[in-house]
Amino acid sequence: MGDKAHTHPGAAGRASAADRPTSVRNVVLVGHSGAGKTTLVEALALTAGALNRAGRVEDGGCVSDYDEMEHRQQRSVQLSLVPVEWDGIKVNLLDTPGYADFVGELRAGLRAADAAVFVVSAADGVDGSTRMLWEECAAVGMPRAIVVTHLEAARADFEEMTRICADAFGGDDPDAVLPLYLPLHGPQAPDGHAPVTGLVGLLSRKLFDYASGERVESEPGEDQLPRLDEARALLIEGIISESEDETLMERYLGGEQVDVKTLVEDLERAVARGVFFPVLAAAPAAEGARQGLGTVELLELITRGFPTPLERAAPRVTTPDGAPRELRMCDPDESLVAEVVKTSSDPYVGRISLIRVFSGTLRADQTVHVSGHGLADRGHEDHDVDERIGALSTPFGKQQRPVSHVIAGDLACVAKLSRAETGDTISAKDDPLLMAPWDMPDPLLPLAIQAHSKPDEDKLSQGLARLVAEDPTMRLEQNQDTHQVVLWCLGEAHADVALERLRSRYGVQVDVVPHRVSLRETFGGKAAGRGRHVKQSGGHGQYAICEIEVEPLPGGSGIEFVDKVVGGAVPRQFIPSVEKGVRAQAAKGVAAGHPLIDVRVTLLDGKAHSVDSSDAAFQTAGALALREAAAEAKIHLLEPVAEVSVLVGDDYVGTVMSDLSGRRGKVLGTEQTSGGRTLIRAEVPEMEIERYAVDLRSLSHGTARFDRRYARHEPMPQQVAERLREELRAAS
Repeated sequence: MGDKAHTHPGAAGRASAADRPTSVRNVVLVGHSGAGKTTLVEALALTAGALNRAGRVEDGGCVSDYDEMEHRQQRSVQLSLVPVEWDGIKVNLLDTPGYADFVGELRAGLRAADAAVFVVSAADGVDGSTRMLWEECAAVGMPRAIVVTHLEAARADFEEMTRICADAFGGDDPDAVLPLYLPLHGPQAPDGHAPVTGLVGLLSRKLFDYASGERVESEPGEDQLPRLDEARALLIEGIISESEDETLMERYLGGEQVDVKTLVEDLERAVARGVFFPVLAAAPAAEGARQGLGTVELLELITRGFPTPLERAAPRVTTPDGAPRELRMCDPDESLVAEVVKTSSDPYVGRISLIRVFSGTLRADQTVHVSGHGLADRGHEDHDVDERIGALSTPFGKQQRPVSHVIAGDLACVAKLSRAETGDTISAKDDPLLMAPWDMPDPLLPLAIQAHSKPDEDKLSQGLARLVAEDPTMRLEQNQDTHQVVLWCLGEAHADVALERLRSRYGVQVDVVPHRVSLRETFGGKAAGRGRHVKQSGGHGQYAICEIEVEPLPGGSGIEFVDKVVGGAVPRQFIPSVEKGVRAQAAKGVAAGHPLIDVRVTLLDGKAHSVDSSDAAFQTAGALALREAAAEAKIHLLEPVAEVSVLVGDDYVGTVMSDLSGRRGKVLGTEQTSGGRTLIRAEVPEMEIERYAVDLRSLSHGTARFDRRYARHEPMPQQVAERLREELRAAS
């Protein structure tokens, strides 16, 4: 940030275990797909000396092939860690997916990081989902910087992109989003585009030319000074306005020259506090070059301007039973508190857990306590177990570099933690603790699956358990009504990745089948039924007769059983047997096989035999009576209705409300919220919103989100019920 020159760090550029929290920076890179996050990470690794010119990972003098295509594909859908070292600081770069379906991986990155770099493409601009991510970081006070990429694109304009970022991210203070450097353009090409070949530092008034593949410092020419000084004055005012020295602005406006050292120190403090958001430019190194444009400047900003783990407010810590616990967080000598931020499987190593240590020191071969609470609704049962830590390592590419310990503030991988899942807390065996899990998006796209063959059926349960353990944004449901296995996902891409992982990692081939919602049945009016179960054979016979009346009740009433037998026509000991038979038949359904609800069943009369009547006989008679009553009555199909809340930008309110109405929805109301958004509340049949997670994203260009919860079952329109019955008949 002080614009000082750098040389290749050589061996110092290779990632190693940090020795103190102040020598660690944890940075998450976020941005939409295609913005260039992964390319930027690789450019930073090349500049820091962790990646050689041939795209190979250097490791202690050994060079291993780096399968770029496979690694890029993997990193496009999941969080990945690339540690590098710069000026004696270990920088953990967390590369996140840009696809909306993998926002769970992105939030894991936010949990593990202490600052964020927003990667914005000059060719594509700032989309709605990137704005929402910015607001998410702002809500937790995370320091942020912006890197503009793809400056080689036609009509790319860094200054215009900076203005767009100020409008999108600056909120009430657009002057808090300003560039630290301006791009230098080389000779104009025949197509009229002048490539960016270097940068000019606004505070240092120095030029940094990358045209040769090395960063070369020089003085600006006279023709460059007016543009430089104009931008420099704006930057100085922006820094001073965020300065903790309240007299500095008054002195500056009075004509006092503020020295560069003071400006840099104020800038670094403002960035670390999350009140100033510098804009930089970056581009990958040309073929054969060692440094990409802007990579040195970004590494300087990260190591000198971003906060250390000591400056982060730690998540709340309790004992497993919920009692609050006070700790000096990020102290290597305190009790151990770490968290599993990602779980993955390796065909040779097995389960690998990426862990952020918040307090204490994690050591190889240490026995620890693993606590997982609060995710039972996602298929993760609460658990408290002791496990032995295996090998500790720090990753890059396909390499795992062994380390002996990991201090508070650092990240590392742990092999073979068989019970630990994403979101679990790792603590000392003799001092078990629990961190509240981070906010997980609710999976709202159902994927019904079944085993492709008998061998797949035998492996399906274990494969699904391992899949869900890796990904807490996925929910596994064993639907007791429809008898379907349902994976709830965040979107189609998320579902596709789940199916591919089942096949390739766990050797389970599954078929996708139509998802069925849990329907119900009820009576459309009063009806009577007589159940007669009389059988005579050798030995004891079976004798039970009962007469019932069934009438519909208001929604939510369930099954109500009333005894109005007089004169002992049905002996008292067999009345509960009739009720048991009625309820058992209601659970099976009386028309289309869906559970019967919201009826009152009244037992009016019956007959018994002194020898042949029994509990089983009257259960059977009760079931027969209910079936006979159903045959005489009109049976309504009931469908589940969900309460839906949609948070959408004001520009898309009309489109979303029209779409909800087309789904047989009832809009209950709207409410203005901050940030130019509207909250729409509606009730919609669940059959109509099975793919709403996908459709809403398309309608709102990825800027809206929704949640849903079951409200009730209500009668299905006759034409819809008939269509459903036709589909069932055609499928059978």
